[in-house]
Amino acid sequence: MNPAASALDLIRKQLHLSGTKEGCREGDCGTCTVLLGELNGDVIKYKTINSCLLPVAALNGKHLVTIEGLNNSTLTPIQKVMVDEGASQCGFCTPGFIISLTGSLMNKNINHKEMMESIDGNICRCTGYASIKRSIEILEMNLFNKIDLENNSLKTLVENNFLPEYFLEIPARLKELNYKEIRIYSSGENFIAAGCTDLFLQKENQLIEKGIELISSNKTQKIWEDRNFIYIKANTTVNEIRNSSILQKYFPEIKNHFELFGSYQIRNRATLGGNIINASPIGDMTIFFLALKSILQFKSDSSTREVNLKRFYKGYKQIDKMPNEILDLVKFPIPPKESYINFDKVSRRTYLDIASVNTAIYLVKENKHLKSVSISAGGVSPYPLLLESTSNYLTGKEITIQTINEAFEFTKKEISPISDVRGSEEYKRLLLRQLIFAHFLKLFPEQIAMEEII
Repeated sequence: MNPAASALDLIRKQLHLSGTKEGCREGDCGTCTVLLGELNGDVIKYKTINSCLLPVAALNGKHLVTIEGLNNSTLTPIQKVMVDEGASQCGFCTPGFIISLTGSLMNKNINHKEMMESIDGNICRCTGYASIKRSIEILEMNLFNKIDLENNSLKTLVENNFLPEYFLEIPARLKELNYKEIRIYSSGENFIAAGCTDLFLQKENQLIEKGIELISSNKTQKIWEDRNFIYIKANTTVNEIRNSSILQKYFPEIKNHFELFGSYQIRNRATLGGNIINASPIGDMTIFFLALKSILQFKSDSSTREVNLKRFYKGYKQIDKMPNEILDLVKFPIPPKESYINFDKVSRRTYLDIASVNTAIYLVKENKHLKSVSISAGGVSPYPLLLESTSNYLTGKEITIQTINEAFEFTKKEISPISDVRGSEEYKRLLLRQLIFAHFLKLFPEQIAMEEII
């Protein structure tokens, strides 16, 4: 089968495994969710993935698990509680929910918030959410507190009938394959990609025609500190960024910042590099790292080149990148102790939607004054925009409502939003103003509140 074809087509049309459903084919509904296991040393790590956005090439050396692969001689505890509580109505979405909940267990995520987050990319059109939530609560109360997943989670899950016994053989079987991934720095006409979550939406037919070369996934260190910088490999996924202990140390709210980035399945595949190279005017990750004054490092067969992210975009979907270059990593200065960051977005629906306007602020505070300020914004320009005039005006100023209002006079001259399906020009201007004010209100609530009282 064509390496650029979707894994969903392989599963349904070639392997004839019909438990995996085809719904939206855009990564929104979760009916095509599968588990993808990858060996890292002696440990195999499973992720829930939308198979409609997963190229067949990405299956090399990995363990693909459909709903059929979870079946045992009896129902698993997750399957049984879904049946007992009436959480499977028409049944179309049920396989995806079961895969997602099983994947949550396999990753030792068993508290209520983690379990609910694991299904945030699964939609039930029969409005069976109450029974699904009830099923999760029953699992939590009756089962999860009785099993220990810390030592050998696969063995524990097999012993408790959550997984078939063959899962214990998979690490050895993958080792026997001895599959070696190759890092790519240049190519001919093929698409070079990592997560492919957006490529399949926009260019699925072109992928089939031209072919695809995948950048390797998790065989190397992805996030690290070195001297004055933090480095992130371009193929690092959104969930890897959210769960990074290094980034959480400097940005305690980073997990919440990107909770609304796509779905859990999308966050397991979408990469930082893909979000940047895509050049969307409203790329959430791009806006966040733009405020951090990030630098992009490109590699080709013969050279390495660095580009400041704020200078990377030349126009709508126009970027400073040579055809033979690969975005290798993103780096930014380690934030000082008195630094603050916030990210916010507004979209027409809360979940699984792209932003009407998104923005990030990164600042360093010295007493009551702003030592440095960097504000980025999306949805108000043909490309991700650093609000340099606004940021320069705020630098050195005291944090007051008057100062913030004065700063927006500079913002109005920097932005150029257009009216489209996500809002009118006037709406986006007002929205950005409110979001910038919300940055300060969230970061310095007492200082803003005290000024209002005075």
